Amino acid sequence: MTKLTGRALRLTVLIGESDTWHHRPLHSEIVHRAHAAGLAGASVFRGIEGFGASSLIHTSRLLSLSEDLPVAVVIVDSEPRVRAFLPQLDEIVTEGLVTLDDCEVTRYAGRGDDPGTADTKGKSSL
Repeated sequence: MTKLTGRALRLTVLIGESDTWHHRPLHSEIVHRAHAAGLAGASVFRGIEGFGASSLIHTSRLLSLSEDLPVAVVIVDSEPRVRAFLPQLDEIVTEGLVTLDDCEVTRYAGRGDDPGTADTKGKSSL
């Protein structure tokens, strides 16, 4: 597992839920590429309403516009690793917004990394 604490870079990719890359959801392609690149982690968040460069509001409240809700893919890792990943995004993200923010990681641990934390069945490992 990657050890990550201190200064880091947060990469956020804002796209539409219906965006695809070679018939696969674009958000899934980004997550799988980030995993293959060995980045510390990636999460996908589905929005309930939003608009972008097209100025068309997408919302879960209107059935006709709920098919392309906003999606945010967030990746945090060291600056060199995130910047090395950017060319892959240039290849596959044709519409959307890609941002970079400095951040500080205060804790990065998986299941079983810390004594006293819950294991995969929710029981304390102590």
